[in-house]
Amino acid sequence: MRKEIGGILRELCRQQGVELIEGYAMRDHIHMLLMIPPKYSVANTIGFLKGKSAIRIFREYLQVKRNFTGRHFWARGYCVSTVGLDEQMIRTYIKNQEREEKRQEQLRLAGL
Repeated sequence: MRKEIGGILRELCRQQGVELIEGYAMRDHIHMLLMIPPKYSVANTIGFLKGKSAIRIFREYLQVKRNFTGRHFWARGYCVSTVGLDEQMIRTYIKNQEREEKRQEQLRLAGL
């Protein structure tokens, strides 16, 4: 579902005028580099993306048509950091997350 979730998030960002610069879906979380217009707060933007994407995922992929009360797709929290001069470093970090996660898993399995 990673590609489908990416498409949903790209479409929701486009609707809000938020630029999705870089993104990568991991097994249990997502990294995104967003350019949010100053008229929107980070909290409202993330709330919109998580809320609307969860509804679409439930409807389109999990066959839930109504009654979303009590259902959860995303975790409650999120981590945010503002980016200035380090944008390229953040882009590189996001692109390399899957490779790094696999490397860390191999180290754990090897007992290192």
